[in-house]
Amino acid sequence: MTFSYLTKSDRRMILLLIVVVAAAFVVFFIADSEQPPAELQPVATATRPAKRHKPTTRYYHQGSPRQPRLAPFDPNRADSTELLQLGLPPFIVRNIYKYRAAGGLFRQKSDMARLYGMTKQQYRQLEPYIRISEEDTRAGNHFYNYEPIEQRDTLLYPIKLQPHDRIVLNSADTLQLRKVPGIGSYFARKIVKYRERLGGYYRVQQLLEIENFPETAIHFFIIPEDSTLRKININRLSLSELQRHPYINFYQARDIVTYRRLHGRIESLQQLSLLRDFTPEAIERLLPYIDY
Repeated sequence: MTFSYLTKSDRRMILLLIVVVAAAFVVFFIADSEQPPAELQPVATATRPAKRHKPTTRYYHQGSPRQPRLAPFDPNRADSTELLQLGLPPFIVRNIYKYRAAGGLFRQKSDMARLYGMTKQQYRQLEPYIRISEEDTRAGNHFYNYEPIEQRDTLLYPIKLQPHDRIVLNSADTLQLRKVPGIGSYFARKIVKYRERLGGYYRVQQLLEIENFPETAIHFFIIPEDSTLRKININRLSLSELQRHPYINFYQARDIVTYRRLHGRIESLQQLSLLRDFTPEAIERLLPYIDY
Protein backbone atom coordinates (compact mmCIF):
# COMPACT_ATOMS: atom_id res chain seq x y z
CA MET A 1 0.00 0.00 0.00
CA THR A 2 1.50 3.36 -1.09
CA PHE A 3 0.65 6.98 -0.38
CA SER A 4 -0.94 7.33 -3.91
CA TYR A 5 -3.56 4.70 -3.15
CA LEU A 6 -5.00 6.70 -0.24
CA THR A 7 -8.04 8.81 -0.67
CA LYS A 8 -7.69 12.53 -0.94
CA SER A 9 -9.13 13.16 2.55
CA ASP A 10 -6.78 10.58 4.12
CA ARG A 11 -3.76 12.15 2.46
CA ARG A 12 -4.77 15.57 3.81
CA MET A 13 -5.14 14.18 7.34
CA ILE A 14 -1.72 12.51 7.25
CA LEU A 15 -0.06 15.68 5.92
CA LEU A 16 -1.68 17.73 8.67
CA LEU A 17 -0.36 15.39 11.33
CA ILE A 18 3.13 15.52 9.85
CA VAL A 19 3.06 19.33 9.85
CA VAL A 20 1.87 19.44 13.49
CA VAL A 21 4.58 16.99 14.66
CA ALA A 22 7.26 18.87 12.75
CA ALA A 23 6.15 22.17 14.22
CA ALA A 24 6.24 20.71 17.71
CA PHE A 25 9.83 19.44 17.22
CA VAL A 26 10.93 22.83 15.89
CA VAL A 27 9.43 24.67 18.86
CA PHE A 28 11.03 22.21 21.33
CA PHE A 29 14.57 22.50 19.87
CA ILE A 30 14.38 26.30 19.60
CA ALA A 31 13.30 26.62 23.26
CA ASP A 32 16.03 24.23 24.41
CA SER A 33 18.76 26.05 22.49
CA GLU A 34 17.89 29.32 24.26
CA GLN A 35 18.62 27.85 27.74
CA PRO A 36 22.16 28.65 28.95
CA PRO A 37 24.44 25.78 29.92
CA ALA A 38 23.83 24.26 33.35
CA GLU A 39 27.09 25.68 34.70
CA LEU A 40 26.04 29.19 33.64
CA GLN A 41 22.59 29.04 35.11
CA PRO A 42 22.22 31.10 38.27
CA VAL A 43 21.34 29.28 41.49
CA ALA A 44 17.59 29.38 41.93
CA THR A 45 17.82 30.52 45.49
CA ALA A 46 20.00 33.45 44.46
CA THR A 47 17.18 35.00 42.41
CA ARG A 48 14.81 34.73 45.37
CA PRO A 49 14.71 37.50 47.90
CA ALA A 50 16.99 36.72 50.79
CA LYS A 51 15.22 35.19 53.73
CA ARG A 52 14.87 37.69 56.50
CA HIS A 53 16.19 36.33 59.74
CA LYS A 54 14.87 37.57 63.00
CA PRO A 55 17.63 39.69 64.48
CA THR A 56 19.37 37.91 67.34
CA THR A 57 18.74 39.56 70.64
CA ARG A 58 21.97 40.99 71.88
CA TYR A 59 22.38 41.29 75.59
CA TYR A 60 24.55 43.83 77.20
CA HIS A 61 27.26 41.27 77.96
CA GLN A 62 27.78 40.38 74.27
CA GLY A 63 30.20 42.16 72.09
CA SER A 64 33.15 44.17 73.24
CA PRO A 65 33.29 44.61 77.01
CA ARG A 66 32.77 48.08 78.34
CA GLN A 67 35.60 49.96 79.88
CA PRO A 68 35.02 49.67 83.65
CA ARG A 69 34.28 52.86 85.53
CA LEU A 70 35.69 52.18 88.99
CA ALA A 71 34.10 54.10 91.84
CA PRO A 72 33.33 53.43 95.54
CA PHE A 73 30.33 51.11 96.02
CA ASP A 74 28.52 49.19 98.73
CA PRO A 75 27.91 45.57 97.66
CA ASN A 76 24.94 45.38 100.04
CA ARG A 77 23.10 48.27 98.36
CA ALA A 78 24.50 48.82 94.85
CA ASP A 79 22.02 48.27 91.99
CA SER A 80 22.72 46.33 88.80
CA THR A 81 23.63 49.43 86.76
CA GLU A 82 26.26 50.47 89.26
CA LEU A 83 27.69 46.95 89.47
CA LEU A 84 27.86 46.56 85.69
CA GLN A 85 29.69 49.89 85.35
CA LEU A 86 32.38 48.46 87.62
CA GLY A 87 33.15 45.91 84.91
CA LEU A 88 31.50 42.93 86.62
CA PRO A 89 30.05 40.30 84.26
CA PRO A 90 26.24 40.05 84.36
CA PHE A 91 26.31 36.53 85.85
CA ILE A 92 28.28 37.80 88.87
CA VAL A 93 25.79 40.65 89.25
CA ARG A 94 23.02 38.05 89.30
CA ASN A 95 24.90 36.05 91.93
CA ILE A 96 25.15 39.17 94.10
CA TYR A 97 21.40 39.72 93.80
CA LYS A 98 20.67 36.06 94.62
CA TYR A 99 22.98 36.21 97.65
CA ARG A 100 21.27 39.33 98.97
CA ALA A 101 17.77 37.96 98.23
CA ALA A 102 18.59 34.86 100.29
CA GLY A 103 19.46 37.04 103.29
CA GLY A 104 23.19 37.15 102.70
CA LEU A 105 25.16 40.16 103.90
CA PHE A 106 28.64 41.34 102.95
CA ARG A 107 30.18 42.12 106.34
CA GLN A 108 33.75 42.67 105.18
CA LYS A 109 35.54 43.22 101.90
CA SER A 110 36.85 39.69 101.66
CA ASP A 111 33.28 38.34 101.56
CA MET A 112 33.10 39.42 97.91
CA ALA A 113 36.08 37.22 97.06
CA ARG A 114 33.94 34.17 97.92
CA LEU A 115 31.32 35.02 95.30
CA TYR A 116 30.85 32.26 92.76
CA GLY A 117 32.64 33.26 89.54
CA MET A 118 34.71 36.07 91.09
CA THR A 119 38.35 35.82 90.00
CA LYS A 120 41.35 37.04 91.98
CA GLN A 121 42.06 39.72 89.40
CA GLN A 122 38.51 41.06 89.55
CA TYR A 123 38.51 41.13 93.34
CA ARG A 124 41.90 42.87 93.57
CA GLN A 125 40.69 45.48 91.09
CA LEU A 126 37.53 46.15 93.11
CA GLU A 127 38.90 45.81 96.64
CA PRO A 128 40.04 49.46 97.04
CA TYR A 129 36.55 50.65 96.09
CA ILE A 130 34.47 48.37 98.34
CA ARG A 131 32.69 50.25 101.11
CA ILE A 132 30.85 48.32 103.85
CA SER A 133 28.59 50.46 106.02
CA GLU A 134 29.29 50.52 109.74
CA GLU A 135 25.80 49.19 110.43
CA ASP A 136 26.44 46.03 108.41
CA THR A 137 29.85 45.57 110.03
CA ARG A 138 28.33 45.72 113.51
CA ALA A 139 25.65 43.23 112.50
CA GLY A 140 28.35 40.87 111.31
CA ASN A 141 30.34 41.13 114.53
CA HIS A 142 27.22 40.54 116.57
CA PHE A 143 26.44 37.44 114.54
CA TYR A 144 29.87 35.85 114.76
CA ASN A 145 30.26 36.54 118.47
CA TYR A 146 26.81 35.22 119.29
CA GLU A 147 26.74 32.98 122.36
CA PRO A 148 23.59 30.96 123.12
CA ILE A 149 21.82 31.32 126.43
CA GLU A 150 22.67 28.39 128.65
CA GLN A 151 19.14 27.99 130.04
CA ARG A 152 17.71 27.09 126.63
CA ASP A 153 18.21 23.47 125.58
CA THR A 154 16.46 23.98 122.23
CA LEU A 155 19.17 26.16 120.71
CA LEU A 156 20.57 25.14 117.36
CA TYR A 157 24.06 25.09 118.87
CA PRO A 158 23.77 24.09 122.56
CA ILE A 159 26.48 24.64 125.13
CA LYS A 160 28.92 21.70 125.02
CA LEU A 161 29.95 19.71 128.08
CA GLN A 162 33.19 20.43 129.88
CA PRO A 163 35.83 17.64 130.02
CA HIS A 164 34.80 16.68 133.58
CA ASP A 165 31.06 16.50 132.80
CA ARG A 166 29.23 13.21 132.28
CA ILE A 167 25.74 12.18 131.17
CA VAL A 168 23.82 8.92 131.73
CA LEU A 169 23.81 7.07 128.42
CA ASN A 170 20.59 5.08 128.85
CA SER A 171 18.39 7.99 129.94
CA ALA A 172 19.74 10.99 127.97
CA ASP A 173 17.51 12.41 125.24
CA THR A 174 18.73 13.88 121.96
CA LEU A 175 19.00 17.43 123.38
CA GLN A 176 21.30 16.23 126.16
CA LEU A 177 23.29 14.04 123.78
CA ARG A 178 23.97 17.01 121.48
CA LYS A 179 25.82 18.71 124.33
CA VAL A 180 28.57 16.11 124.07
CA PRO A 181 31.55 17.42 122.03
CA GLY A 182 31.57 15.71 118.66
CA ILE A 183 27.89 14.73 118.84
CA GLY A 184 25.40 16.55 116.64
CA SER A 185 21.82 15.85 115.63
CA TYR A 186 22.81 12.91 113.43
CA PHE A 187 24.71 10.92 116.06
CA ALA A 188 22.22 11.89 118.78
CA ARG A 189 19.46 10.24 116.78
CA LYS A 190 21.67 7.23 116.03
CA ILE A 191 22.46 6.73 119.75
CA VAL A 192 18.77 6.78 120.73
CA LYS A 193 17.69 4.53 117.84
CA TYR A 194 20.40 1.94 118.55
CA ARG A 195 19.57 2.05 122.25
CA GLU A 196 15.95 1.19 121.47
CA ARG A 197 16.95 -1.71 119.22
CA LEU A 198 19.36 -3.14 121.78
CA GLY A 199 17.16 -2.67 124.82
CA GLY A 200 19.70 -0.36 126.45
CA TYR A 201 23.49 -0.13 126.64
CA TYR A 202 25.41 -2.17 129.21
CA ARG A 203 28.79 -0.62 128.37
CA VAL A 204 29.70 2.65 126.65
CA GLN A 205 31.99 0.90 124.16
CA GLN A 206 28.86 -0.32 122.38
CA LEU A 207 28.59 3.17 120.90
CA LEU A 208 31.53 2.32 118.65
CA GLU A 209 29.25 -0.16 116.89
CA ILE A 210 27.55 2.89 115.34
CA GLU A 211 29.27 3.59 112.03
CA ASN A 212 31.85 6.42 112.15
CA PHE A 213 31.03 7.22 115.77
CA PRO A 214 33.62 9.67 117.23
CA GLU A 215 35.69 7.72 119.74
CA THR A 216 36.64 10.90 121.61
CA ALA A 217 33.04 11.23 122.81
CA ILE A 218 33.06 7.92 124.70
CA HIS A 219 34.40 9.26 128.01
CA PHE A 220 31.49 11.72 128.40
CA PHE A 221 29.04 8.84 129.03
CA ILE A 222 28.42 6.71 132.09
CA ILE A 223 26.17 3.71 132.79
CA PRO A 224 25.16 3.31 136.46
CA GLU A 225 25.46 -0.14 137.98
CA ASP A 226 21.72 -0.30 138.71
CA SER A 227 20.77 0.24 135.05
CA THR A 228 18.23 -2.24 133.73
CA LEU A 229 18.12 -3.63 130.21
CA ARG A 230 15.14 -4.78 128.20
CA LYS A 231 15.59 -8.52 127.67
CA ILE A 232 14.15 -10.94 125.13
CA ASN A 233 12.78 -14.39 125.92
CA ILE A 234 14.80 -16.81 123.83
CA ASN A 235 12.28 -19.65 124.31
CA ARG A 236 9.15 -17.76 123.19
CA LEU A 237 10.06 -15.46 120.30
CA SER A 238 9.66 -16.52 116.70
CA LEU A 239 12.45 -16.48 114.13
CA SER A 240 11.46 -13.05 112.76
CA GLU A 241 11.16 -11.60 116.28
CA LEU A 242 14.54 -12.95 117.34
CA GLN A 243 16.42 -11.47 114.40
CA ARG A 244 15.13 -7.99 115.15
CA HIS A 245 17.78 -7.74 117.85
CA PRO A 246 21.05 -6.28 116.53
CA TYR A 247 23.06 -9.15 118.06
CA ILE A 248 21.03 -11.97 116.45
CA ASN A 249 21.29 -12.53 112.72
CA PHE A 250 19.10 -14.76 110.56
CA TYR A 251 21.30 -17.85 110.91
CA GLN A 252 21.48 -17.54 114.69
CA ALA A 253 17.72 -17.06 114.94
CA ARG A 254 17.22 -20.14 112.76
CA ASP A 255 19.59 -22.16 114.94
CA ILE A 256 17.71 -21.12 118.10
CA VAL A 257 14.33 -22.13 116.66
CA THR A 258 15.76 -25.43 115.35
CA TYR A 259 17.43 -26.22 118.68
CA ARG A 260 14.17 -25.59 120.57
CA ARG A 261 12.29 -27.92 118.22
CA LEU A 262 14.83 -30.72 118.53
CA HIS A 263 15.99 -30.40 122.16
CA GLY A 264 13.31 -28.43 123.93
CA ARG A 265 13.68 -25.46 126.22
CA ILE A 266 16.98 -23.54 126.28
CA GLU A 267 18.27 -22.96 129.81
CA SER A 268 21.62 -21.34 128.91
CA LEU A 269 23.28 -19.83 125.86
CA GLN A 270 26.15 -22.22 126.43
CA GLN A 271 23.89 -24.95 125.06
CA LEU A 272 24.34 -23.25 121.68
CA SER A 273 28.11 -22.97 121.91
CA LEU A 274 28.65 -26.03 119.68
CA LEU A 275 26.84 -24.29 116.81
CA ARG A 276 29.07 -22.54 114.29
CA ASP A 277 27.39 -19.11 114.51
CA PHE A 278 27.46 -18.95 118.30
CA THR A 279 31.10 -18.09 118.97
CA PRO A 280 32.23 -17.20 122.50
CA GLU A 281 32.26 -13.52 121.49
CA ALA A 282 28.71 -13.69 120.10
CA ILE A 283 27.44 -15.39 123.25
CA GLU A 284 29.20 -12.91 125.54
CA ARG A 285 27.72 -9.79 123.97
CA LEU A 286 24.24 -11.34 123.69
CA LEU A 287 24.12 -12.73 127.24
CA PRO A 288 22.95 -9.49 129.05
CA TYR A 289 19.88 -9.29 126.80
CA ILE A 290 18.62 -12.90 127.13
CA ASP A 291 15.82 -14.11 129.39
CA TYR A 292 14.78 -17.75 129.65
